[in-house]
This record gives sequence, C-alpha cells and structure tokens, in this order.
Amino acid sequence: MPARPLVLFPDPRLSHLAAPVEAFGPDLSALVTDVWDTLLDVSAIGLTAPHIGVPARVVVIRMSPEAERRVYVNPVVLWASPETATHEEGSVSMPGVRERITRPAHIRFGYSDLEGAEHEQTAEGFEAAAIQHEIDQLDGVFWIDRLSRLKRERLLKRFGKTKSD
Repeated sequence: MPARPLVLFPDPRLSHLAAPVEAFGPDLSALVTDVWDTLLDVSAIGLTAPHIGVPARVVVIRMSPEAERRVYVNPVVLWASPETATHEEGSVSMPGVRERITRPAHIRFGYSDLEGAEHEQTAEGFEAAAIQHEIDQLDGVFWIDRLSRLKRERLLKRFGKTKSD
C-alpha cells in the first residue's frame, strides 16, 4: 500500500488517546503495512497509527535502516528504571525541530504481535527512549509535552520560524 499523509502538529488528534486493538486479522495487517510504508517514506525510526490518522494502539519501529521492522500492538510500559537517560527527540509530525528529553534508561514493556499473542520485552538506551516516545503518542502525550514550559515555548518559536521559511 502507498504511504499515507501524516497528521501534523498542531492537529488535536496527536493529543487523543488511541483505542486498544481488539480485532487481530487482515485489517490490522493492512494498517501495519500502511504505517510501515509511511515510516519508510518519511525515514522515521518509529511511527504510530495515530500519526497517519488512525486512533489505534499500533507502533512500528525500525531502529536503523538495516534493521527489521518491529510491530507492537497495544504496547504498555510495565516497569521503568529509576535511572534516566537523555536523548535528542523529534517527530515527523513536527519536522525541523528536535530537543533533548529525559526518560527512564531501562524499561520492560508488554505488547501483542499481529496474531494477538502477548509478549514482554526489555529495552535500554535510545531503544527504550524510542519505545517510550511512541507509547506516549498512543497515550495522547506529544513529545513536546515532556519539555519544561520554557523549553517548549522556545521550541514552538523555532518551529514557527521553520514553517514561515
């Protein structure tokens, strides 16, 4: 399937809670293909169904251009370390700006695969940050919501300048 148009900031859909996936089958597989094709088209590391306008708890991640795609349906963080790490983050829904975000350095998360089987996995470092970033999106928490008010205001000014250039 072709890549779908992205939902762009400040679209309010980026702040909505995504609905749990309840039906596993061809429709879900088609949605994952659309998210994947869009991820490849925009050269993203991770993308959610809400990024393409579908309010479903689906995440597709590819940590590097050579990596296999990973699909997480209904992902949830089960445990997060007290230790934190800071990584530069951004969003294809808000192109042209990035900022450093501090998150737990290690996580354990649960998810279902395309057949509905449940799994648990651990992640650390940038991978943990990427997974938390995408789960936040499913929870209606846009990445800039993790910034202090001052940093968010400065970033929004920079973003405004990129749009007017």
